[in-house]
Formats: sequence, structure tokens, C-alpha cells
Amino acid sequence: MLEQMKIGFIGFGNMAQALATGLLYKKVVKPEQIYACAKNWEKLCENTKPNGMNPCKDAHEVVNQADLVVIAVKPYMIEEVIAPIKESLRGKIVFSVVAGYPFETYEKVLEKGTHHISTIPNTPVSIGEGIIVCEEKHSLTEDEWELVKQVFSPIALIQPVDTKLLSVAGTVCGCGPAFVSMFLEALGDAGVKYGIPREIAYRLAGQMIAGTGKLQVTTKAHPGVMKDAVCSPGGTTIKGVASLEKNGFRSAVIEAIDAIEG
Repeated sequence: MLEQMKIGFIGFGNMAQALATGLLYKKVVKPEQIYACAKNWEKLCENTKPNGMNPCKDAHEVVNQADLVVIAVKPYMIEEVIAPIKESLRGKIVFSVVAGYPFETYEKVLEKGTHHISTIPNTPVSIGEGIIVCEEKHSLTEDEWELVKQVFSPIALIQPVDTKLLSVAGTVCGCGPAFVSMFLEALGDAGVKYGIPREIAYRLAGQMIAGTGKLQVTTKAHPGVMKDAVCSPGGTTIKGVASLEKNGFRSAVIEAIDAIEG
């Protein structure tokens, strides 16, 4: 079924491009199966044509071509963008990646009976290692939901959550890459301080983070158990852990989430 499926993006900013890139990277679909529109035509062409994707003049053209429509515009633009294409969206799978627009909010702007789901992806979808948090409440049929998973599971861990948790789950996975990148940069700086060339320091730190995350997801081990496994009594690692604790490492991370959600 995926061989004939067409995916359309209304809005083609960073997140939409990350999704499209991931789908191509993992060979889920071919470039000619992807359609996109955006305000800046020249920039849209630059971001689609070299990869073989189809730039569209407007949202009408995208919806007319696509079976699955990804809404990827800024929240304040939703009503303006959807109003002219309401009727056309009926009969399509509407897949939103817009923060702050859960199911009930979409019910007010979409035509009654439109099949839609609200999600929050993160940027690692571009290399097939992302997360897509999905609202448990949606109006997709069972077959449509299975199709959505078939399309996006090759590029992301798909995690349904209750509506009240959608925002914070999206913050953890969507903002987390910025926090982890800061940690990666700091580890790299520490390596450079002690003589490791910066490129190598970043490579080591990056792979360490990727491997540790994959280890937890695969084994489902408690992070504390994973930490303890590296901390020998009187060893070097526990000294570093104690220093991080002294400097409020964990509380700083939690407060970063508080700053966003509060």
C-alpha cells in the first residue's frame, strides 16, 4: 500500500523537512510520493526539487494530491490555513505536528467527520531515530491508525499518551534534543580541555549518548541501574556523579521542563 501512498505537507519548515527526510532516508516512500507547500515558493523549491519531492503552489494542490496530509504550520496560522481546505480534508488522514492543538481544538476548526490525529515529533526523525508522541484520542479508523504506524514507525518510536500528558511528553522529546546537545557540547569541551581534538570529542560524546539511549529503550532498564552499573565503589565515575549532584544537575533538568510547562 505504501508504494501508492502520497504524503502531503502543509508547511515545510524544520519539522516537516525532518519528517520528509526521515521517510526518504529509511526508504518508506519515494521522493515523488511527497508533496509540500509553503509561503516562500523559492525556498520551498530549494528544499524539495533537489531531492525529487513535489513543490505545490498552495494547500489545495497538496490536499488534492495526498492521501495523508501533515499539518505543519505555526499554531497561529491553523485556522487561516484550514478554512479554505476544510471540505477537501474530509476523506484524508490528517496528521498534525502543531504544538498546542489537541483533538478537541481541531474538532472546532475541521469539518465534522474529518479523520485526524495530533502528534509532536522530534528532529531525530530525520535519521530514523526519532520520537512521535501521539494523542490517544483521535478519529482515525483502525485501518488508518495502522497505516499511520506503518508510515512513521520506521523513523520513530510512536508513543500514544493521554491528552493531558501530550504537552509535557512533547516537551520531553521535542525540547530534549536541545538539552542533550548542550550536554554533548559540554562533554566535548571537557574532552578538548584535556587534549582530545574537538571533532573526535564530539563524535565520542555523540555516540555515547546515542548508545546509552538505545540501551535504555532496548533493555527498559531503570536509568539508576544503568548509572550504578558504571559506578564502581571508590571509582572515577562515582566521583563525577557526585560532582554533578553537588552542582544540581538533576534539578536543573527538571527546572528546564518546569520553565517550559509552567
